[in-house]
Amino acid sequence: MDGKSLILAAYVLMNFIGLLTMKADKQRAIKHQYRIPEKTLWLVALFGGAIGTSMGMQMYRHKTKHLSFMIGFPLLAVIEFLAFVYINLKLV
Repeated sequence: MDGKSLILAAYVLMNFIGLLTMKADKQRAIKHQYRIPEKTLWLVALFGGAIGTSMGMQMYRHKTKHLSFMIGFPLLAVIEFLAFVYINLKLV
């Protein structure tokens, strides 16, 4: 697997993990169970899963009243996407 494919696979995987993490936390919130710490949600987003966490936030209507999530996740998603595009253009 070349570098470009590896970066793409890691990016897709982290965003899928971000989406599933938001879904799991929403389900736990509904069932009044132990929640995934906000720090963990931010770490998943920070390490490449911001698009997935942003999508999960909208799809599952989760953390939508928290201004830091409503602004932070989408902003981080844009930054990560631009970094992803930049890195891929450099690898060409």
